Amino acid sequence: MTPLTRRRLENFRANKRGFWSLWIFLVLFVLSLFAELIANDKPILVYYDGGLYAPVAKAYPETVFGGFFPTEADYTDPAVQELILDKGWMIWPLIPYSYNTVSSDLTGPAPSPPDGNHWLGTDDQARDVLARLIYGFRLSILFGLTLTFFSSIIGVAAGAVQGYFGGWLDLLAQRFIEIWSGLPVLYLLIILASVVEPNFWWLLLLMLCFSWMALVGVVRAEFLRARNFDYVRAARALGVSSTIIMVRHVLPNAMVATLTFMPFILNSSITTLTSLDFLGFGLPPGSASLGELLAQGKANLQAPWLGITGFLVLAVMLSLLIFVGEAVRDAFDPRKTLR
Repeated sequence: MTPLTRRRLENFRANKRGFWSLWIFLVLFVLSLFAELIANDKPILVYYDGGLYAPVAKAYPETVFGGFFPTEADYTDPAVQELILDKGWMIWPLIPYSYNTVSSDLTGPAPSPPDGNHWLGTDDQARDVLARLIYGFRLSILFGLTLTFFSSIIGVAAGAVQGYFGGWLDLLAQRFIEIWSGLPVLYLLIILASVVEPNFWWLLLLMLCFSWMALVGVVRAEFLRARNFDYVRAARALGVSSTIIMVRHVLPNAMVATLTFMPFILNSSITTLTSLDFLGFGLPPGSASLGELLAQGKANLQAPWLGITGFLVLAVMLSLLIFVGEAVRDAFDPRKTLR
């Protein structure tokens, strides 16, 4: 580890708010990756008649457990539970509901308030709110990370080409970016999403068309500054190809600015997805979505637990990312790394 890298890590750790925000965010994200083991309407493990089964990982027909139907067993059915418990046992997740499980044990009309079975209540379709929050948190983060990854690749590549070659290529590209970035992005996304029914990947592609511009200006400026350095000129004189010079010699300098922007790009990606879901132009109906939960809270003011829980989860998620982004920015600040 170089002294500069060590100094940057020390500066990052010195920002206690950002450092602990990163750990809290990572713990929450890792837990959400195992959402099927935390919130599910299928047992984690079933022991029946001398055999072990894992319903969360594999579908088993009801006939395996002594039933009559060859379709997948419904483990919430009391008859199926009785068949299994007659010759074995079941280990259930902490929350025995998935994000799309329609509860049949409500004591009143949906949305129902928090109780012993549904710790944060249910939505207007009798689905457990806590389960939907866990799955929605994971979906938002995975969507944001995927969008940030691909948009960063495109943005860094476009900025590198512009900054390194300059000239007419840079001029034309800049005029295109100015026009493209001036378009009303949210309205265009709404229009495009209303033409076809979007899924995860289609919505990702639509948002990628606009999100890649976030890094172009920063990377372009770094390449414009570095292309006239002595070591770059020396590499050209030795006949080193432009691709090798850009990737090996100039790009590492540009990645410093790129890394400082990534948490904020992730934050923006999640916010845009939530906005589209809130307006009804995001993920397909029934998806575990924080935006849809906020929309339900707006439509069901008599059930404040819907809007409050959705808002708190979103606020905590975005706040953690902002704190991490500030810590990363401080870590790469040359005024602090050179002290």
